[in-house]
Amino acid sequence: MEHTQTYDDSTAPGEDGVTGAEGGRLVGSDRVLAVLKELARHPGGVGLEELTRAMGSPKPTVHRALGALRRAGLADQDARGRYVLGDEFLRMAFAHHEARPEHVRVRPVLAALAHRFGETAHYAVLDGHEVVYRAKVDPPSGAVRLTSTIGGRNPAHTTAVGKLLLSRRLSSLEEVEAWTGDSPLERRTPRTVCAAADLHRELAATRDRGYGLDDQENETGVHCLALPVYLTSPTAPSGAVSISALAYRTPLASLVDALDEFRALLGPVSEPHR
Repeated sequence: MEHTQTYDDSTAPGEDGVTGAEGGRLVGSDRVLAVLKELARHPGGVGLEELTRAMGSPKPTVHRALGALRRAGLADQDARGRYVLGDEFLRMAFAHHEARPEHVRVRPVLAALAHRFGETAHYAVLDGHEVVYRAKVDPPSGAVRLTSTIGGRNPAHTTAVGKLLLSRRLSSLEEVEAWTGDSPLERRTPRTVCAAADLHRELAATRDRGYGLDDQENETGVHCLALPVYLTSPTAPSGAVSISALAYRTPLASLVDALDEFRALLGPVSEPHR
């Protein structure tokens, strides 16, 4: 699709705008959305000066974008005058999240897994080179919990859910190389698989065994086992469910040994329907 640059009456061509991640100026609606995304990274609120530095743009430009967001209810100021996401943004986000059919269907399964294993259960989907966590259930209160968040992202090649879902899409070394592209894959820990040939072998092994593993490849001290789930299609997995466990508390081998119980708790959604 051809990209069309848009302007509003507060920014004309040639006026300074917010600098995007790729180094180009953002103007109009692009500028406002860039400020919204940066604002979301500061749940405790952020001052105009700090936000201006983070955006790398003139203060009047950021202030105009904040004004547009405030008029729409998507941004607000707290008692200290710091900018926060607005109630309308939160209402829309949570309403949309709660309406997702896969989120509603999978949450009881996650709760059962978290209760049985005493570890965090996630449901995640593949989005390009990343996985996005759509649902999460922590273990019972009192246990150590992970800091992952619903809507959070991790590189697909470092996670059990990501490698499992990639294994269904990338069957040859050429496909893996095309997916990795020219940029090196991010190394999260010393165990992260980064080379295309190594990732290809890992995806082949994942396909053969039918489940994904992350042996402290995304975060030191945390490992995961993931299984596919079929919530929106009878033949293609909509995403994957994982148990993310603290290595000192739940050895990876114990998760593998409990694979049949894991599948039983998932029930019918763990198998394709033809």
